Amino acid sequence: QVQLVESGGGLVQAGGSLRLSCAASGSFSSINTMAWYRQAPGKQREFGARITTSGSTNYADSVKGRFTISRDNAKNTVYLQMNSLKPEDTAVYYCSCNAQLWDIARNYWGQGTQVTVSS
Repeated sequence: QVQLVESGGGLVQAGGSLRLSCAASGSFSSINTMAWYRQAPGKQREFGARITTSGSTNYADSVKGRFTISRDNAKNTVYLQMNSLKPEDTAVYYCSCNAQLWDIARNYWGQGTQVTVSS
């Protein structure tokens, strides 16, 4: 079992920045891809950014150029640096990872952290 704990959410004015963190703990032999998703009120959860173990990244068009995903493999932690925030970035942000234990790989989710951007 893997636990993901997010932190760093909060209230910020438009144009401001926030940095989210997500630390993985529990029983696993490796953490593969890590990612951030978000869910705005009344909308479906949507993909935000993804990073592989080697550091390759990809982003949703809505955040490209403003958000940067990174990870510290030694700490099993993924980060999301969010700059130039807009009111439409307001959402609950969820961390996700694919973790492997022996020959079984599974996807896990964190509990989410609220990000609110005021205009």
